[in-house]
Amino acid sequence: METARGPVPLSSLGPVLSHEHLFINLMAERRGDGLLHDEALMARELAVFAKQGGGAIFDLTTAELTPGSTLDSERSFDARRAGQTRNPRAVEAVRRVSEATGVHVVLGTGRYRDPFLDPELIAELGVAGLAAEMVHDLTVGFADTGIRAGLIGEVGADKWFISEVEEQVFRAAAAASVQTGAPVYTHAARWTVGVEQSELLVSCGVAPEKIAIGHVDTVPSVDYAVELAARGHYVGIDTIYSTAPAALEHRVAQVLALVRAGHRDRILLAHDVCVASLLQANGGPGFGLVMGEFRAALLAAGIGEDEFRSMMVENPARYLAPSESGAAGTPKKRASPSA
Repeated sequence: METARGPVPLSSLGPVLSHEHLFINLMAERRGDGLLHDEALMARELAVFAKQGGGAIFDLTTAELTPGSTLDSERSFDARRAGQTRNPRAVEAVRRVSEATGVHVVLGTGRYRDPFLDPELIAELGVAGLAAEMVHDLTVGFADTGIRAGLIGEVGADKWFISEVEEQVFRAAAAASVQTGAPVYTHAARWTVGVEQSELLVSCGVAPEKIAIGHVDTVPSVDYAVELAARGHYVGIDTIYSTAPAALEHRVAQVLALVRAGHRDRILLAHDVCVASLLQANGGPGFGLVMGEFRAALLAAGIGEDEFRSMMVENPARYLAPSESGAAGTPKKRASPSA
């Protein structure tokens, strides 16, 4: 598996947080706290997870979220040009934080969602050009860094439907996944748009088990989580960033429902740290809630320690594992396209 420090065996990842961000610029939507660009602070924050026994995270910070996300960001990088899929200075900063903490970081590639997407660039590149960007990151690396992506995502929908511009990104993600075998991780917050994402990706040839629908826990429905798992997808219970009783109870209920329905093997857990107010330094839970209070809440609800460890270790590794359709980072042999 490709990580910020190079390829490592999947078995060495250990407990994984499946959806996080180390360096991100969300100021277009969160002017007050939407910037994470302090490298020393981020190393201290991630060290909390390492001390809990954490082994790896998926960093799903796609192109449009990375301009200006480090102090040494280059003015010329604005994610509005072909090939600008991830700020290379941020990729290098991720590697340094990984080295400092010992936590492996699996990097995602792709383009994000409305309103961050540039419609003119998406139209210029088209599905083939967008897919080529992702395949390059998976097989060659981000810009001049030599660091490869390990998965595709997060790619998303801003609303309760997939827009025409977002659809092009999803089709490109599917094409890149089919070509390389890399899994796809989506952004599907608040509404049940994950069903539409599922149908689109599968119709484009992506194996159901190579799809993770993100932010399922932001949707006020237990049945929705079970439906996605029944489709064969991984389910992101991945915005675990509040200890408020209602927030914890809802997420515990989703996990319990998935386990009882026989889908324990489809659960992915994370915080989605993406704004400054979520850092421990600023009074937030940081990267320690899943292995801390949330784990305790699950155990109190009847989830076994072995079951929790399976969610943290076995599920992410299985999601990342090469499938018969191809290994991530290794282009498959493809039949010639037909009209």
